[in-house]
Amino acid sequence: MGRNCVIILAAGKGSRMGEPINKQYLNIKEHPILYYTLKAFSQSEFIDEIVIVVAEGEMDYCIEKIINKYSFSKVKHVVIGGMERQHSVLKGLNVVSNCEVVLIHDGARPFINESIIKNAIIYANLHGAAACGVQPKDTIKIKDTTGFSLETPDREMLFCVQTPQAFKYNLILECHKRIYEEGIKVTDDTMVVEHYGNKVYLYEGSYNNIKITTPEDLEIGRQILEKLES
Repeated sequence: MGRNCVIILAAGKGSRMGEPINKQYLNIKEHPILYYTLKAFSQSEFIDEIVIVVAEGEMDYCIEKIINKYSFSKVKHVVIGGMERQHSVLKGLNVVSNCEVVLIHDGARPFINESIIKNAIIYANLHGAAACGVQPKDTIKIKDTTGFSLETPDREMLFCVQTPQAFKYNLILECHKRIYEEGIKVTDDTMVVEHYGNKVYLYEGSYNNIKITTPEDLEIGRQILEKLES
């Protein structure tokens, strides 16, 4: 069986958090957010190599205060991110070596679990591309430019996509290179492969698998962590 790698994206500035430091380095209880994310992938029996993409000026801090401090030996590369998320992903993909399946995960999603990691790899091997997520709890409306409701999609057909998103390495690398060369903008990696006609299998994630984005999310994160540790 081939090697499985994960690219952890920790280069976002997180301006909505309103803090002077990158949100990944803020603490939930005793440890930084990024610590919990790396711990989950480091302890996973399905992950062989970790690549972290960090913001410019934060590499030394990440290496000293996170990787070395907590002895995350599966981290093989730390690279500086690009202008946009998709550029950061490509930089990460370019340093991965001897990889069959690559997972791409937000550094600010600290509550990823082993089942989601395992299924990401299984479904990427089966279908070439896969992403976890959950059904929305709220009714979703589509509104027009004047603020009025246009329609109400069937909630059973809707899916809130999370990370990790997993791909056959050669597939996602080739697609990312193409969108870079063609100057196409995307907001996540499933869009990259879908743009070139590839289907993405969607599987069940977890409502705990939140992305820490705002100060309110930090409090929710504390509550999730306490529940998981109890």
